[in-house]
Amino acid sequence: MSYIDDVEQLRAPPWSPEAEQAVIGALFFDNRAFDRVGDILSGDDFFDSRHREIWAAIVPEIVANKPADVITIFETLKRAGKVDRCGGLAYLSALSQAVPSAANVRRHAEIVREQAMQRRVISAADEALRIAWEAGAVADKIDTIGSLFGELQRQQVRKMPRPIAEIAIERIDHYEALENGTIDVGWPTHIPALDSRLNGGLRAGSLYILAARPSVGKSSLAQSLGLTFAGNGLPVLFLSLEMGEAEIADRGVASAGRVSYSALQTGKMDGDAWGRASEAMEKIARLPFFVDDQPALRLRDIRIKARSVKGLKVLVLDYLQLCAGSRRDDNRNGEIEEITRGLKTLAKELGIAVIALSQLNRDVEKRATKRPTLSDLRDSGAIEQDADVVLFMWPVREFETEGRRIIGLAIEKNRQGRLGEVGLDFFGDTQRWGESTADIRPDTKVGRYGREDNGL
Repeated sequence: MSYIDDVEQLRAPPWSPEAEQAVIGALFFDNRAFDRVGDILSGDDFFDSRHREIWAAIVPEIVANKPADVITIFETLKRAGKVDRCGGLAYLSALSQAVPSAANVRRHAEIVREQAMQRRVISAADEALRIAWEAGAVADKIDTIGSLFGELQRQQVRKMPRPIAEIAIERIDHYEALENGTIDVGWPTHIPALDSRLNGGLRAGSLYILAARPSVGKSSLAQSLGLTFAGNGLPVLFLSLEMGEAEIADRGVASAGRVSYSALQTGKMDGDAWGRASEAMEKIARLPFFVDDQPALRLRDIRIKARSVKGLKVLVLDYLQLCAGSRRDDNRNGEIEEITRGLKTLAKELGIAVIALSQLNRDVEKRATKRPTLSDLRDSGAIEQDADVVLFMWPVREFETEGRRIIGLAIEKNRQGRLGEVGLDFFGDTQRWGESTADIRPDTKVGRYGREDNGL
Protein backbone atom coordinates (compact mmCIF):
# COMPACT_ATOMS: atom_id res chain seq x y z
CA MET A 1 0.00 0.00 0.00
CA SER A 2 1.37 3.43 -0.95
CA TYR A 3 1.84 6.44 1.31
CA ILE A 4 -1.12 8.15 -0.40
CA ASP A 5 -3.32 5.13 0.35
CA ASP A 6 -2.20 5.20 3.99
CA VAL A 7 -3.17 8.86 4.32
CA GLU A 8 -6.54 8.31 2.66
CA GLN A 9 -7.24 5.38 4.97
CA LEU A 10 -6.37 7.48 8.01
CA ARG A 11 -8.79 10.17 6.82
CA ALA A 12 -11.70 7.77 6.28
CA PRO A 13 -14.66 8.85 8.44
CA PRO A 14 -14.88 6.70 11.59
CA TRP A 15 -17.89 4.43 11.76
CA SER A 16 -18.80 0.88 12.67
CA PRO A 17 -20.89 -0.99 10.06
CA GLU A 18 -21.28 -3.88 12.47
CA ALA A 19 -22.61 -1.72 15.33
CA GLU A 20 -25.07 0.11 13.08
CA GLN A 21 -26.34 -3.18 11.64
CA ALA A 22 -26.61 -4.66 15.13
CA VAL A 23 -28.78 -1.77 16.40
CA ILE A 24 -31.20 -2.00 13.46
CA GLY A 25 -31.24 -5.80 13.75
CA ALA A 26 -32.04 -5.59 17.47
CA LEU A 27 -35.02 -3.34 16.76
CA PHE A 28 -36.31 -5.86 14.22
CA PHE A 29 -35.74 -8.67 16.73
CA ASP A 30 -37.54 -6.89 19.57
CA ASN A 31 -39.27 -3.52 19.14
CA ARG A 32 -38.98 -2.94 22.90
CA ALA A 33 -35.23 -2.48 22.41
CA PHE A 34 -36.01 1.06 21.33
CA ASP A 35 -36.69 1.92 24.98
CA ARG A 36 -33.02 1.21 25.69
CA VAL A 37 -31.51 3.22 22.83
CA GLY A 38 -33.99 5.99 22.03
CA ASP A 39 -32.44 8.29 24.62
CA ILE A 40 -28.94 8.24 23.09
CA LEU A 41 -29.47 7.76 19.38
CA SER A 42 -31.01 9.75 16.55
CA GLY A 43 -31.15 9.08 12.84
CA ASP A 44 -28.28 11.51 12.21
CA ASP A 45 -25.96 9.30 14.27
CA PHE A 46 -25.92 6.61 11.54
CA PHE A 47 -23.21 7.00 8.92
CA ASP A 48 -24.74 4.63 6.36
CA SER A 49 -27.58 6.42 4.59
CA ARG A 50 -29.48 3.13 4.33
CA HIS A 51 -29.47 2.81 8.10
CA ARG A 52 -30.66 6.40 8.53
CA GLU A 53 -33.63 5.77 6.25
CA ILE A 54 -34.49 2.46 7.92
CA TRP A 55 -34.25 4.02 11.40
CA ALA A 56 -36.54 6.85 10.26
CA ALA A 57 -39.08 4.27 9.11
CA ILE A 58 -38.88 2.07 12.22
CA VAL A 59 -39.13 4.69 14.97
CA PRO A 60 -42.58 6.17 14.10
CA GLU A 61 -44.03 2.65 13.96
CA ILE A 62 -42.65 1.73 17.39
CA VAL A 63 -43.72 5.03 18.94
CA ALA A 64 -47.22 4.47 17.57
CA ASN A 65 -47.25 0.96 19.15
CA LYS A 66 -47.39 -0.68 15.73
CA PRO A 67 -45.29 -3.74 14.81
CA ALA A 68 -42.03 -2.86 13.06
CA ASP A 69 -40.72 -5.99 11.38
CA VAL A 70 -39.04 -6.68 8.06
CA ILE A 71 -42.30 -6.81 6.09
CA THR A 72 -43.96 -3.72 7.60
CA ILE A 73 -40.83 -1.61 7.21
CA PHE A 74 -40.34 -2.92 3.67
CA GLU A 75 -43.87 -1.72 2.83
CA THR A 76 -43.27 1.64 4.54
CA LEU A 77 -40.08 2.24 2.54
CA LYS A 78 -41.76 1.04 -0.63
CA ARG A 79 -44.59 3.57 -0.25
CA ALA A 80 -42.01 6.30 0.29
CA GLY A 81 -40.08 5.24 -2.83
CA LYS A 82 -36.97 4.49 -0.76
CA VAL A 83 -36.88 0.72 -0.66
CA ASP A 84 -34.35 0.27 -3.48
CA ARG A 85 -31.79 2.70 -2.05
CA CYS A 86 -32.13 0.93 1.31
CA GLY A 87 -31.06 -2.39 -0.15
CA GLY A 88 -34.47 -3.90 -0.74
CA LEU A 89 -36.04 -6.81 1.07
CA ALA A 90 -32.79 -8.81 0.95
CA TYR A 91 -30.85 -6.24 2.98
CA LEU A 92 -33.69 -5.79 5.49
CA SER A 93 -33.76 -9.56 6.00
CA ALA A 94 -29.99 -9.63 6.47
CA LEU A 95 -30.24 -6.89 9.12
CA SER A 96 -32.92 -8.82 11.00
CA GLN A 97 -30.43 -11.67 11.33
CA ALA A 98 -27.48 -9.48 12.31
CA VAL A 99 -27.79 -10.31 16.01
CA PRO A 100 -29.20 -13.33 17.85
CA SER A 101 -30.86 -11.12 20.51
CA ALA A 102 -31.32 -7.54 21.64
CA ALA A 103 -29.41 -8.06 24.88
CA ASN A 104 -26.42 -5.88 23.92
CA VAL A 105 -28.29 -3.23 21.97
CA ARG A 106 -27.41 -0.46 24.45
CA ARG A 107 -23.68 -1.04 24.02
CA HIS A 108 -24.00 -1.22 20.24
CA ALA A 109 -25.92 2.07 20.29
CA GLU A 110 -23.19 3.66 22.39
CA ILE A 111 -20.62 2.65 19.76
CA VAL A 112 -22.74 4.19 16.99
CA ARG A 113 -23.14 7.38 19.02
CA GLU A 114 -19.42 7.61 19.85
CA GLN A 115 -18.39 7.18 16.22
CA ALA A 116 -20.93 9.83 15.19
CA MET A 117 -19.47 12.26 17.72
CA GLN A 118 -15.97 11.56 16.41
CA ARG A 119 -17.15 12.44 12.90
CA ARG A 120 -18.67 15.67 14.22
CA VAL A 121 -15.43 16.58 15.98
CA ILE A 122 -13.52 16.05 12.73
CA SER A 123 -16.08 18.12 10.82
CA ALA A 124 -15.91 20.92 13.40
CA ALA A 125 -12.11 20.87 13.29
CA ASP A 126 -12.14 21.12 9.51
CA GLU A 127 -14.59 24.02 9.69
CA ALA A 128 -12.48 25.70 12.38
CA LEU A 129 -9.41 25.44 10.17
CA ARG A 130 -11.31 26.96 7.26
CA ILE A 131 -12.49 29.85 9.45
CA ALA A 132 -8.98 30.38 10.82
CA TRP A 133 -7.56 30.83 7.32
CA GLU A 134 -10.25 33.26 6.20
CA ALA A 135 -9.91 37.01 6.48
CA GLY A 136 -11.64 38.64 9.42
CA ALA A 137 -11.33 39.75 13.03
CA VAL A 138 -9.57 37.28 15.30
CA ALA A 139 -12.10 37.79 18.10
CA ASP A 140 -14.98 36.91 15.77
CA LYS A 141 -13.13 33.82 14.58
CA ILE A 142 -12.49 32.66 18.14
CA ASP A 143 -16.13 33.16 19.06
CA THR A 144 -17.38 31.28 16.00
CA ILE A 145 -14.94 28.43 16.50
CA GLY A 146 -15.81 28.29 20.18
CA SER A 147 -19.48 28.00 19.28
CA LEU A 148 -18.73 25.05 17.01
CA PHE A 149 -17.11 23.06 19.79
CA GLY A 150 -19.55 24.36 22.38
CA GLU A 151 -22.37 22.78 20.40
CA LEU A 152 -20.50 19.48 20.41
CA GLN A 153 -20.20 19.68 24.18
CA ARG A 154 -23.93 20.22 24.51
CA GLN A 155 -24.57 17.20 22.30
CA GLN A 156 -22.31 15.11 24.48
CA VAL A 157 -24.23 15.94 27.64
CA ARG A 158 -27.82 15.28 26.74
CA LYS A 159 -30.37 15.81 29.46
CA MET A 160 -33.09 13.24 29.22
CA PRO A 161 -36.62 13.33 30.67
CA ARG A 162 -36.83 11.93 34.19
CA PRO A 163 -39.73 10.38 36.11
CA ILE A 164 -41.39 12.90 38.43
CA ALA A 165 -41.19 10.31 41.23
CA GLU A 166 -37.38 10.36 41.02
CA ILE A 167 -37.31 14.15 41.11
CA ALA A 168 -39.77 14.24 44.01
CA ILE A 169 -37.51 12.04 46.14
CA GLU A 170 -34.62 14.44 45.56
CA ARG A 171 -36.83 17.41 46.48
CA ILE A 172 -37.84 15.78 49.76
CA ASP A 173 -34.14 15.51 50.64
CA HIS A 174 -33.79 19.17 49.65
CA TYR A 175 -36.69 20.23 51.88
CA GLU A 176 -35.22 18.34 54.82
CA ALA A 177 -31.83 19.97 54.26
CA LEU A 178 -33.50 23.39 54.24
CA GLU A 179 -35.32 22.59 57.48
CA ASN A 180 -32.12 21.38 59.12
CA GLY A 181 -30.20 24.43 57.91
CA THR A 182 -27.55 22.39 56.09
CA ILE A 183 -28.13 24.32 52.85
CA ASP A 184 -29.07 27.93 52.20
CA VAL A 185 -32.50 28.93 50.92
CA GLY A 186 -30.83 31.51 48.69
CA TRP A 187 -27.98 33.98 48.75
CA PRO A 188 -29.25 36.74 51.06
CA THR A 189 -28.98 40.38 50.11
CA HIS A 190 -29.22 41.35 53.80
CA ILE A 191 -32.13 43.64 52.95
CA PRO A 192 -34.72 41.74 55.04
CA ALA A 193 -37.88 42.80 53.17
CA LEU A 194 -36.28 42.00 49.82
CA ASP A 195 -34.98 38.62 51.00
CA SER A 196 -38.45 37.82 52.31
CA ARG A 197 -40.06 38.50 48.96
CA LEU A 198 -37.34 36.52 47.16
CA ASN A 199 -37.87 33.63 49.60
CA GLY A 200 -34.32 33.79 50.91
CA GLY A 201 -32.33 35.74 48.35
CA LEU A 202 -30.80 35.21 44.93
CA ARG A 203 -30.80 31.78 43.28
CA ALA A 204 -28.35 30.08 40.95
CA GLY A 205 -29.53 29.93 37.35
CA SER A 206 -31.66 33.06 37.62
CA LEU A 207 -31.56 36.42 35.82
CA TYR A 208 -32.34 39.54 37.88
CA ILE A 209 -33.03 42.87 36.20
CA LEU A 210 -32.40 46.00 38.27
CA ALA A 211 -33.76 49.01 36.38
CA ALA A 212 -33.92 52.76 37.04
CA ARG A 213 -33.48 56.14 35.42
CA PRO A 214 -29.96 57.65 35.49
CA SER A 215 -28.56 58.89 38.82
CA VAL A 216 -31.06 57.03 41.00
CA GLY A 217 -28.32 54.75 42.36
CA LYS A 218 -28.69 51.40 40.60
CA SER A 219 -24.93 51.01 40.04
CA SER A 220 -24.21 51.81 43.67
CA LEU A 221 -26.87 49.39 44.92
CA ALA A 222 -25.66 46.64 42.59
CA GLN A 223 -22.08 47.08 43.80
CA SER A 224 -23.25 47.10 47.41
CA LEU A 225 -25.10 43.81 46.84
CA GLY A 226 -22.05 42.37 45.10
CA LEU A 227 -19.80 43.26 48.04
CA THR A 228 -22.35 41.72 50.40
CA PHE A 229 -22.31 38.44 48.48
CA ALA A 230 -18.51 38.49 48.31
CA GLY A 231 -18.42 39.11 52.06
CA ASN A 232 -20.39 35.87 52.44
CA GLY A 233 -17.71 34.03 50.48
CA LEU A 234 -19.43 34.02 47.08
CA PRO A 235 -17.14 34.93 44.16
CA VAL A 236 -18.59 37.96 42.35
CA LEU A 237 -17.72 39.48 38.96
CA PHE A 238 -18.68 43.12 38.44
CA LEU A 239 -18.65 44.06 34.75
CA SER A 240 -18.76 47.83 34.60
CA LEU A 241 -19.35 49.27 31.16
CA GLU A 242 -19.90 52.74 32.60
CA MET A 243 -17.64 53.32 35.61
CA GLY A 244 -13.88 52.79 35.65
CA GLU A 245 -12.27 50.32 38.03
CA ALA A 246 -10.78 53.14 40.14
CA GLU A 247 -14.24 54.61 40.76
CA ILE A 248 -15.57 51.21 41.76
CA ALA A 249 -12.70 50.76 44.21
CA ASP A 250 -13.33 54.23 45.69
CA ARG A 251 -17.00 53.47 46.19
CA GLY A 252 -16.10 50.19 47.87
CA VAL A 253 -13.70 51.90 50.26
CA ALA A 254 -16.25 54.62 51.07
CA SER A 255 -18.88 52.02 51.91
CA ALA A 256 -16.69 49.58 53.83
CA GLY A 257 -14.87 52.31 55.78
CA ARG A 258 -17.74 54.80 56.19
CA VAL A 259 -15.44 57.34 54.58
CA SER A 260 -16.68 60.35 52.62
CA TYR A 261 -16.64 59.53 48.92
CA SER A 262 -16.00 63.21 48.18
CA ALA A 263 -13.01 63.19 50.53
CA LEU A 264 -11.60 60.13 48.77
CA GLN A 265 -11.86 61.98 45.46
CA THR A 266 -9.90 64.97 46.76
CA GLY A 267 -7.59 63.22 49.20
CA LYS A 268 -8.56 65.73 51.90
CA MET A 269 -9.04 63.41 54.87
CA ASP A 270 -8.10 63.68 58.50
CA GLY A 271 -6.11 61.02 60.33
CA ASP A 272 -9.16 59.07 61.42
CA ALA A 273 -10.53 58.97 57.87
CA TRP A 274 -7.19 57.80 56.53
CA GLY A 275 -7.15 54.99 59.08
CA ARG A 276 -10.67 53.86 58.18
CA ALA A 277 -9.87 54.06 54.48
CA SER A 278 -6.78 51.87 54.94
CA GLU A 279 -8.70 49.31 56.96
CA ALA A 280 -11.50 49.29 54.40
CA MET A 281 -9.06 48.73 51.54
CA GLU A 282 -7.53 45.78 53.40
CA LYS A 283 -10.99 44.39 54.05
CA ILE A 284 -12.27 44.54 50.49
CA ALA A 285 -8.90 43.31 49.16
CA ARG A 286 -9.63 39.97 50.84
CA LEU A 287 -13.02 39.60 49.18
CA PRO A 288 -13.60 37.39 46.10
CA PHE A 289 -14.84 40.46 44.23
CA PHE A 290 -13.56 40.85 40.67
CA VAL A 291 -13.88 43.99 38.54
CA ASP A 292 -13.68 44.45 34.77
CA ASP A 293 -14.29 47.85 33.18
CA GLN A 294 -13.91 46.97 29.49
CA PRO A 295 -16.52 49.02 27.56
CA ALA A 296 -18.96 47.86 24.88
CA LEU A 297 -18.88 44.19 25.82
CA ARG A 298 -20.41 41.67 23.46
CA LEU A 299 -22.18 38.57 24.71
CA ARG A 300 -19.19 36.42 23.83
CA ASP A 301 -16.96 38.69 25.95
CA ILE A 302 -19.30 38.31 28.91
CA ARG A 303 -19.24 34.52 28.58
CA ILE A 304 -15.44 34.44 28.44
CA LYS A 305 -15.04 36.73 31.44
CA ALA A 306 -17.61 34.80 33.48
CA ARG A 307 -15.80 31.53 32.86
CA SER A 308 -12.47 33.10 33.81
CA VAL A 309 -13.52 33.56 37.47
CA LYS A 310 -13.13 30.29 39.32
CA GLY A 311 -16.21 29.28 41.27
CA LEU A 312 -18.20 32.32 40.13
CA LYS A 313 -21.59 32.66 41.84
CA VAL A 314 -22.83 36.16 41.04
CA LEU A 315 -22.32 38.20 37.86
CA VAL A 316 -23.25 41.90 37.84
CA LEU A 317 -23.55 43.63 34.45
CA ASP A 318 -23.68 47.44 34.52
CA TYR A 319 -25.53 47.91 32.23
CA LEU A 320 -27.47 46.22 29.37
CA GLN A 321 -27.85 49.18 27.03
CA LEU A 322 -24.08 49.76 26.96
CA CYS A 323 -23.42 46.25 25.61
CA ALA A 324 -22.48 45.95 21.96
CA GLY A 325 -24.62 43.83 19.68
CA SER A 326 -23.53 41.38 17.03
CA ARG A 327 -26.39 41.93 14.56
CA ARG A 328 -25.90 43.69 11.26
CA ASP A 329 -29.45 44.90 10.75
CA ASP A 330 -29.29 47.80 13.25
CA ASN A 331 -32.16 46.24 15.20
CA ARG A 332 -31.38 47.35 18.75
CA ASN A 333 -34.37 45.53 20.21
CA GLY A 334 -33.11 42.33 18.61
CA GLU A 335 -29.64 42.90 20.03
CA ILE A 336 -30.93 43.43 23.56
CA GLU A 337 -33.09 40.33 23.19
CA GLU A 338 -30.03 38.35 22.14
CA ILE A 339 -28.08 39.62 25.16
CA THR A 340 -30.78 38.97 27.78
CA ARG A 341 -31.45 35.47 26.50
CA GLY A 342 -27.72 34.83 26.42
CA LEU A 343 -27.43 36.00 30.03
CA LYS A 344 -30.25 33.69 31.11
CA THR A 345 -28.59 30.78 29.31
CA LEU A 346 -25.25 31.64 30.91
CA ALA A 347 -26.86 31.72 34.37
CA LYS A 348 -28.23 28.22 33.89
CA GLU A 349 -25.08 26.81 32.28
CA LEU A 350 -22.72 28.07 34.99
CA GLY A 351 -25.14 27.83 37.92
CA ILE A 352 -24.77 31.52 38.77
CA ALA A 353 -27.07 34.44 39.53
CA VAL A 354 -26.89 37.26 36.98
CA ILE A 355 -27.84 40.81 37.99
CA ALA A 356 -28.21 42.91 34.86
CA LEU A 357 -28.79 46.65 35.23
CA SER A 358 -31.06 48.39 32.76
CA GLN A 359 -32.10 51.90 31.82
CA LEU A 360 -35.73 52.99 31.65
CA ASN A 361 -37.67 55.05 29.11
CA ARG A 362 -38.10 58.79 29.67
CA ASP A 363 -41.86 58.36 30.17
CA VAL A 364 -41.30 57.55 33.81
CA GLU A 365 -40.13 61.13 34.38
CA LYS A 366 -43.62 62.41 33.56
CA ARG A 367 -45.12 60.78 36.65
CA ALA A 368 -45.32 62.58 39.96
CA THR A 369 -43.97 59.64 41.97
CA LYS A 370 -41.42 58.53 39.34
CA ARG A 371 -42.41 54.92 40.06
CA PRO A 372 -41.65 52.73 37.01
CA THR A 373 -43.73 49.93 35.52
CA LEU A 374 -42.78 47.01 33.29
CA SER A 375 -43.71 49.00 30.18
CA ASP A 376 -40.89 51.45 31.00
CA LEU A 377 -38.13 48.91 30.29
CA ARG A 378 -36.02 50.36 27.52
CA ASP A 379 -35.26 48.85 24.10
CA SER A 380 -36.88 45.43 24.31
CA GLY A 381 -39.77 43.51 25.83
CA ALA A 382 -37.43 40.53 25.96
CA ILE A 383 -35.88 42.02 29.12
CA GLU A 384 -39.13 41.39 30.96
CA GLN A 385 -39.71 38.02 29.30
CA ASP A 386 -36.27 36.56 30.01
CA ALA A 387 -35.92 37.84 33.57
CA ASP A 388 -36.83 35.74 36.57
CA VAL A 389 -37.08 38.85 38.75
CA VAL A 390 -37.52 42.49 37.72
CA LEU A 391 -36.68 45.19 40.27
CA PHE A 392 -37.36 48.90 39.78
CA MET A 393 -35.80 51.80 41.67
CA TRP A 394 -37.15 55.33 41.89
CA PRO A 395 -36.41 58.43 44.04
CA VAL A 396 -38.90 59.05 46.83
CA ARG A 397 -37.38 61.95 48.78
CA GLU A 398 -34.10 63.57 49.68
CA PHE A 399 -32.75 65.22 52.85
CA GLU A 400 -30.51 68.14 51.97
CA THR A 401 -28.67 68.28 55.30
CA GLU A 402 -28.08 64.57 55.84
CA GLY A 403 -26.93 63.42 52.40
CA ARG A 404 -29.65 60.81 52.73
CA ARG A 405 -32.16 59.74 50.13
CA ILE A 406 -35.16 57.46 50.34
CA ILE A 407 -35.28 55.15 47.32
CA GLY A 408 -38.22 52.97 46.41
CA LEU A 409 -37.54 49.42 45.26
CA ALA A 410 -40.42 47.60 43.55
CA ILE A 411 -40.45 43.86 42.83
CA GLU A 412 -42.58 43.96 39.70
CA LYS A 413 -41.96 40.43 38.41
CA ASN A 414 -40.95 37.57 40.67
CA ARG A 415 -40.81 33.92 39.71
CA GLN A 416 -39.47 32.95 43.12
CA GLY A 417 -41.76 34.84 45.47
CA ARG A 418 -44.10 37.77 46.05
CA LEU A 419 -44.45 41.14 44.40
CA GLY A 420 -44.22 44.28 46.52
CA GLU A 421 -42.28 47.39 47.44
CA VAL A 422 -39.34 48.02 49.74
CA GLY A 423 -38.02 51.32 51.04
CA LEU A 424 -34.26 51.83 51.00
CA ASP A 425 -32.05 54.36 52.75
CA PHE A 426 -29.15 55.56 50.62
CA PHE A 427 -26.35 57.64 52.08
CA GLY A 428 -24.61 58.83 48.94
CA ASP A 429 -21.47 60.26 50.50
CA THR A 430 -20.52 56.91 52.04
CA GLN A 431 -22.25 54.77 49.38
CA ARG A 432 -24.13 52.84 52.06
CA TRP A 433 -27.51 51.16 51.64
CA GLY A 434 -30.01 49.73 54.07
CA GLU A 435 -33.69 48.97 54.48
CA SER A 436 -35.75 52.03 55.36
CA THR A 437 -38.69 52.37 57.73
CA ALA A 438 -39.99 55.32 55.71
CA ASP A 439 -43.45 55.24 54.18
CA ILE A 440 -42.98 55.16 50.41
CA ARG A 441 -46.64 55.04 49.44
CA PRO A 442 -47.65 57.73 46.90
CA ASP A 443 -50.29 59.36 49.09
CA THR A 444 -48.31 62.10 50.76
CA LYS A 445 -47.07 65.53 49.76
CA VAL A 446 -44.84 65.78 46.74
CA GLY A 447 -41.32 67.00 47.43
CA ARG A 448 -38.09 67.30 45.52
CA TYR A 449 -37.89 63.60 44.61
CA GLY A 450 -41.58 62.81 44.57
CA ARG A 451 -42.62 62.94 48.28
CA GLU A 452 -41.89 64.59 51.56
CA ASP A 453 -40.97 62.58 54.59
CA ASN A 454 -44.00 62.72 56.92
CA GLY A 455 -41.95 63.23 60.04
CA LEU A 456 -38.85 61.20 59.25
